[in-house]
Amino acid sequence: MLLPVSRVVTRGSVRRGGSLFRSFASASTSDSVNYTLPNTSFKTYECDPPSLEIEVKKNDALEMYKNMVLIRRMETTADNLYKMKMIRGFCHLCTGQEAVGVGMEAAITREDAIITAYRCHGYTLLRGGTVHQILAELMGRSTGISKGKGGSMHMFAKNFYGGNGIVPVGAGIAFTQKYLGVNNATFIMYGDGAANQGQVFEAFNMAKLWELPAIFVCENNLYGMGTSAARSSANTQYYTRGQYIPGIQVNGMDVLAVKHSCAWAKEWTSSGKGPLVMEMVTYRYGGHSMSDPGTTYRTREEIQHMRSTNDPITGLRLRILEFGFATETDLKNYEKEARTIVDEAVAKAQKDPLPDESEIWTDIYFKGTEPDVIRGREREEIGVLH
Repeated sequence: MLLPVSRVVTRGSVRRGGSLFRSFASASTSDSVNYTLPNTSFKTYECDPPSLEIEVKKNDALEMYKNMVLIRRMETTADNLYKMKMIRGFCHLCTGQEAVGVGMEAAITREDAIITAYRCHGYTLLRGGTVHQILAELMGRSTGISKGKGGSMHMFAKNFYGGNGIVPVGAGIAFTQKYLGVNNATFIMYGDGAANQGQVFEAFNMAKLWELPAIFVCENNLYGMGTSAARSSANTQYYTRGQYIPGIQVNGMDVLAVKHSCAWAKEWTSSGKGPLVMEMVTYRYGGHSMSDPGTTYRTREEIQHMRSTNDPITGLRLRILEFGFATETDLKNYEKEARTIVDEAVAKAQKDPLPDESEIWTDIYFKGTEPDVIRGREREEIGVLH
């Protein structure tokens, strides 16, 4: 697994090595610092790796920190609401994996497309949804982002196509981008548990045949639905499995590495080099879903070790403090603000109404294409035209 190493700041630049906090004063007055990513950040297959030398901007770092803290708080709250039986059905949380979505979003524009697997709450927020819309959707309220009818996986925003995990759908979005002649990329997410499905390799083949701007991103959190990657995959180096498609493995617990690699990946497809396979090595603290305790196939000690030594939020917090971008008080205030935003969203969603029964018969077909009969019932009889 890719792990971070220690760094040191010197006059606004960062290099690997020990710790030299006396230099932070010079960095604190700067809006950016030059930084060297750990040499464990990337591994590549059939391509040269991105440079390890990056510029970290203060506003970008603070925005990413705020987003990760807000997503973590939202997901922790969703966990509690599920246990209180205020959320029912499927619920897949991304706690521990926040750096992947946040780093990716920071590297691209809203004109680029994302289609993800089941853990889509954080992506929905990053793509323009609100905490209230997401929690209301999870609670089945009419004010939810899908009117309370989609739940955990079926949330959508502009150029965000929800929690599908169906890789060929993402390849279709990339095909659309190429067909329309727009210079944008599609980030197609799937998990290590889905990586062995035949449809993944079918999508690889089509994307390479047509040189689509498709970036296939395997979120390798080391475990599928109750099974470790080592037990399910003969080759756990997922970034090499595109065969004729180059690949890159990224430390998905380091948001700076994720951001840099996603910008590099977008540039790869934009320059006409065709598709790319990315593997984000990350970790989920909870189970596959809320019905999975997540401790029958791994130990509690392993989970605690990952939390204490490799947490993505803690990692960025340390970098921000080293760079002098913010103080401990500033960061604590961001955390308090996130708590307030989520608490207010929960209180509001609890008071929101459930969807009207007539909503059962809406949004089944694209507007204007509805047949006269839906599941054997006349539309006039059920009032969907009124």
